[in-house]
Amino acid sequence: MRTLDFAVIGINHDHINGQIGALRRAGANCVGFQAPEDDLAAAFAAKYPEIPRVAEAARLYEDPSIQLIVSAAIPADRAAIAIAAMRHGKDVMLDKPGMTSLAQLLEIKAVQAETKRIVSIMYSEHFEVAATVKAGELVAAGAIGDVVNLIGMGPHRLRKPQRPGWFFERERYGGILTDIASHQCEQFLFFADAVDAEILSASVDNRANPDKPGLQDVGDMHLRTPKGVTGYIGVHWFTPDGLPTWGDGRLTIVGTHGTIELRKYLDVAGRPGKDHLFLVDREGMQHIDCSTVELPYGGQLIADVLNRTETAMPQARCFKAMEIALKAQHLAETGKLPSEYSQEAA
Repeated sequence: MRTLDFAVIGINHDHINGQIGALRRAGANCVGFQAPEDDLAAAFAAKYPEIPRVAEAARLYEDPSIQLIVSAAIPADRAAIAIAAMRHGKDVMLDKPGMTSLAQLLEIKAVQAETKRIVSIMYSEHFEVAATVKAGELVAAGAIGDVVNLIGMGPHRLRKPQRPGWFFERERYGGILTDIASHQCEQFLFFADAVDAEILSASVDNRANPDKPGLQDVGDMHLRTPKGVTGYIGVHWFTPDGLPTWGDGRLTIVGTHGTIELRKYLDVAGRPGKDHLFLVDREGMQHIDCSTVELPYGGQLIADVLNRTETAMPQARCFKAMEIALKAQHLAETGKLPSEYSQEAA
């Protein structure tokens, strides 16, 4: 089986571990990493002693043997890394959010169209969650009929004392809808089988962290596809201390013949483990343990890089999820949608 060599540029978010893991499970080789922060680099090297650190990103961009650049840099810096990688003939896997402004998205899309490289954003609440993968299989098989409504909830634990300074700077993390809710935007498009969505409403606020005025600790949006599928997305940084994990992430999918509820990271009703799926249809109710479901994203992305295909995620959906999140962020902060999807809209 053919595989590929990849390199890491930017390790500011722990999601880099999931990104590396997805590719390595599918047989890819990480041949180097670059990070300017010595403390982060030391921790990374301790975890991955076999991956050499390089001083300059240029060495990785210019290495012809490296086919894919992977990044979990500070969110505002990811677009520039992606553009540099594509300009050097490499494909890209970014942590979400892939960019923090509509202007960055516009530039990435232009360079991607010009270079024909792959830009993949790892929306981990889909691609790294077995229950979400299983729900996709069930919906595609018609288990609940036609999807009519989705509710996506993305609570997170703040861990304020442990967060770096950029985490609280609006221009660097992009706002709560750009950051967290991009996960749910991608899932909404995926399960609704939609290529676009209208943003009916959006809001953000800082309700409990006045000492961090740049932080938005709560946000939501309401969406509708051209075919009438509606969705509500709610995200916040208020996971209670008593919860034994970082967030009680849930997704409810309503169809014409049934419903699916995902309890992704734990079941508050007491079932052990994670990846719980509850299916209610015309035959009754059932709980499905999805913990052994295969996660195909890493292998699919490797195949896409090697074969120039789009099996892991259509490029259009990758970009559209970020476009919706960024537009909703703009609406929430200004009270109006961007008049055009353009440089001025940012």
